[in-house]
Amino acid sequence: MDTHPAGTKNKSDEGAGRPAPAPSTNFIRNVIAEDLVRGTYADRRWAGRPGPYDQHAAAPLDAAHIRTRFPPEPNGYLHIGHGKSICLNFGLARDFGGRCHMRFDDTNPVKEDQEFVDGILDSVRWLGFDWTHTSSSGAESNLYHASDYFEDMYRFAEHLIATGYAYVDEQSAEQMRQTRGTLTEPGTNSPYRDRPIEDNLRLFREMRAGQHAEGSMILRAKIDMGSPNINMRDPAIYRIRFAEHHMTGDAWKVYPMYAYAHPIEDALENITHSICTLEFEDQRPFYDWTLVRIVPLLRRPQYEAARALLDRIAGEGTEAKRQFALHCRNVVEGSRDKLGHSRYERRVEAMFASWSRNPDLAVNDADELLKLLREHTQHFTPLLQAALDERVPNPFMLPHQYEFNRLNLTYVVMSKRKLIQLVEDRHVDGWDDPRMPTLVGLRRRGFTPQSIQTFMERIGVSKSTQWIDYSVLEQALRDDLDATAPRATAVLEPLKLVIDNWPASTTEDCTFAVHPHKPELGTRTIPLGRELWIEREDFNENPPKGYFRLTPPRSDATGHVVPGGMVRLRSAYVIRCTGVDKDAAGNVTAVHAEYLPETRSGTEGANSVKVKGAIHWLPVHAAQPAEVRLYDRLFTDPQPDAGGKDFLTLLNPGSKRVLSAYVEASLANAQPDDKFQFERNGYFVADRKNHTSEKPVFNLAVTLKDSWGK
Repeated sequence: MDTHPAGTKNKSDEGAGRPAPAPSTNFIRNVIAEDLVRGTYADRRWAGRPGPYDQHAAAPLDAAHIRTRFPPEPNGYLHIGHGKSICLNFGLARDFGGRCHMRFDDTNPVKEDQEFVDGILDSVRWLGFDWTHTSSSGAESNLYHASDYFEDMYRFAEHLIATGYAYVDEQSAEQMRQTRGTLTEPGTNSPYRDRPIEDNLRLFREMRAGQHAEGSMILRAKIDMGSPNINMRDPAIYRIRFAEHHMTGDAWKVYPMYAYAHPIEDALENITHSICTLEFEDQRPFYDWTLVRIVPLLRRPQYEAARALLDRIAGEGTEAKRQFALHCRNVVEGSRDKLGHSRYERRVEAMFASWSRNPDLAVNDADELLKLLREHTQHFTPLLQAALDERVPNPFMLPHQYEFNRLNLTYVVMSKRKLIQLVEDRHVDGWDDPRMPTLVGLRRRGFTPQSIQTFMERIGVSKSTQWIDYSVLEQALRDDLDATAPRATAVLEPLKLVIDNWPASTTEDCTFAVHPHKPELGTRTIPLGRELWIEREDFNENPPKGYFRLTPPRSDATGHVVPGGMVRLRSAYVIRCTGVDKDAAGNVTAVHAEYLPETRSGTEGANSVKVKGAIHWLPVHAAQPAEVRLYDRLFTDPQPDAGGKDFLTLLNPGSKRVLSAYVEASLANAQPDDKFQFERNGYFVADRKNHTSEKPVFNLAVTLKDSWGK
């Protein structure tokens, strides 16, 4: 009886349904463990939804030990590099008793679309992760959008203007490029940089009301045009866009820049560890600058607590005040960006400079320093975030950004621009083409959530740039499917075999294991008949040395007749080739053979005739026609877009082959996404878009062995 089960299938919970790979230690895990010991985020409260801390102050302590987030922009489909971030962020939250937020950074309405939102959510679920959690306090769904916070972001921008840390610039884009400076030369201040605060507020409100044209003005942070970090040279934080937003419609005419919006989103959501790839490392100072400058609104309870702590310090003894004053100076000397350019900050900077020449002056100036800090606290939040940390860990409860190495994978491109070009110019069959490095493409190729999670654990997390060979990803899939995929027989390039001494109307069932290492899965049967399909490569009219499959009778160099080659039909009989049929062009159309009745597998005579080869087969009368798509690497070069190469000239012309094949009859019942090992050929998946019982379609997921490494 045929007990062939359905193949392994990718369900949305497959990644969660089986044990996750054991996490490997990395520097981010070490940071989180240290933060938990230190209590850096222990006092956080959570009201069940994001918002400024006023909203959380009276809520219970946050049940999540940490909060991470996965923040894609909904302007395309996710690729395997995003998969690394998904596994890292959701995996850290899972392993440390936390929550990972699913958040869309939808700050650019020109490029965003609901199609991408839906596709991203589906990919995250497919990988085995979710943003909905159930605890003793009830269900918590952490699906958010940057657009949820547009009003808060706007309010914070007005605060920056009101405190002198932002201004409206009317220079053209070209003028701003010219005044930005270079890596070795400082930038030049905008002529609008010192515009009065009242005028900046008026213009910004007019921008919001749509009273100014796109590109006519932007809002810039006022930081330091001489900073060695170009990202700190008065970066833009708002621009005018007259575009329909997929979430907010036409409610907004100004939209925040990503670098400004991202830290605010993290803070409103009580994120503890904001994990990014290394290209954002130079933007971390602006991430921190943005948060500490808006602390009076963003973290008002903590801001007031800091002011109260300053009052207590002011009431302490002379030496204690002196030590705190010197500590503040040391903080600034260690990081110059803790002070901006307001007149109050310039006064403190001059004070610290005098102490460097004569530390005893700190005794006389400590009271004046504390007076400045207490009366103009809104100008000193960066300094206080660092200086008060000794007394209260992370006094403003701000998230911190950590950067890790992005995934560089050989034989693919992961630039969104280049992926779009591949799709739009029809070099591939869409975003979910199985050759694409997109998650939807890998899923259609036959990759499983478990294999991708295993791959991510194997490559690890660090700050070192490294290239991962594509074979490492493929091996993770082999390791998963070898243990889970049921076996099946398929003949990919069929050649007819006729067993001339087999009775024409007789069939005989041959038994095969569903899985060689899982007898509990049972067996499957394939009927042996007179006419069979075999692989074309299992016959060779002019065999090379060491070929041990079917060959026709022939004469050797001395004129002696060499009998035809013998092989075993798997789970059946030994056969001997007796001849071939050819068409008018001389092409072999059929192979003839005779079977040796005494050699039936499983009988005493099975070993009576020794052969060196065994081949698989299918009966002509009971085989299921199927389309089989053989996929290979999309590019012939391991780094197709490195060093100024034209990646399109490196496309692999043999990356897709479509075969008219035959599979065993039971596979007509396979469902889309079912996976099998086609014995001798590789691991295959029923195509999730085109496969039907009437017209089965199978994609090659991965070969049985790595052939590229040889």
